[in-house]
Amino acid sequence: MDPGGTGGPRIGVTVPAHIPPAGFVAYVRRAEQLGFHEVWLVEDCFLHGAFSQAATALAATTSLHVGLGIIPAAARNVAFAAMEISTLAGLYPGRLTVGVGHGMPDWLRQAGAWPSSPLTLLDEYLRVLRRLLAGEHVDFGGRYIRLSDVRLGYPPAEPPKVLAGVRSPRSLRLAGQVAQGTVLAEPVTPEYLAFVRAETGPDEDHEIVAYNLASVDDDPGVARGRVRGPLAVIGERDWAPHTAVLDFATDLVTLRNGTESSGAFAAALPDAWVDRLAIVGTPATAREQVRSLHRGGADRVVLIPAYPDLLPALDSLARVL
Repeated sequence: MDPGGTGGPRIGVTVPAHIPPAGFVAYVRRAEQLGFHEVWLVEDCFLHGAFSQAATALAATTSLHVGLGIIPAAARNVAFAAMEISTLAGLYPGRLTVGVGHGMPDWLRQAGAWPSSPLTLLDEYLRVLRRLLAGEHVDFGGRYIRLSDVRLGYPPAEPPKVLAGVRSPRSLRLAGQVAQGTVLAEPVTPEYLAFVRAETGPDEDHEIVAYNLASVDDDPGVARGRVRGPLAVIGERDWAPHTAVLDFATDLVTLRNGTESSGAFAAALPDAWVDRLAIVGTPATAREQVRSLHRGGADRVVLIPAYPDLLPALDSLARVL
């Protein structure tokens, strides 16, 4: 796919999970002013709610697209989530994309919401959510979701796309069957995209949203220095699907096992690896990395600012545009 016929992907930015509420509106307005196509909202526990962020971002801007990336299926009754989504889609038609996923197990266990079969729940949730947003009367008797003659009073005339935020092979195959696209957590490389496309299947209309840590500077060393710390997460087990397909996967595991801390692991990452695991370097280099992801199958590339100051980060990352 080539969204908008532009010859490249739509480029967005995340709204960092730890942004202070007082700085939220200024951030999304600046993203729109700079020409980013969209912002993607993070619902990390226990920070900011997805729907309140989405409503604020949509109201504070005029054309900026907003992605929910992601809401955990176990966190909300699907009928009430559909009400929230339908209201936003009705108020701001064509400006919303919905990502639904498993969520992080440890956080959901803290909240007493982790299901015994996350895959079954996500399967039921995605199927029912799409039917509700399409305006159907829904009767559903599943393992987790049970609805009796439920229909939205105001289904959106233009239902937003519903994507799955997943990473494991079984979940990716489910996404290809029941979702309209997939939201991929960072890091996303062309090799990982090839793996994802093989798992989700041949549907060319299945959209891929690729998150990546991003840092742009005329000095590549400065840019790499910003992303090293956040890249420490790739040494954790949950991130194995992202790195297992890389030609240095074995060396990466060896490096992590041989370092005492995640910080030491991040500091020891070779520059060549960093350059493949993030959108990083000069503006020209970063633009080519984005184009490479698009050639590999990413319809949307979402930059995660790896900067200490958020508004200057947007101005810096806008050089990729």
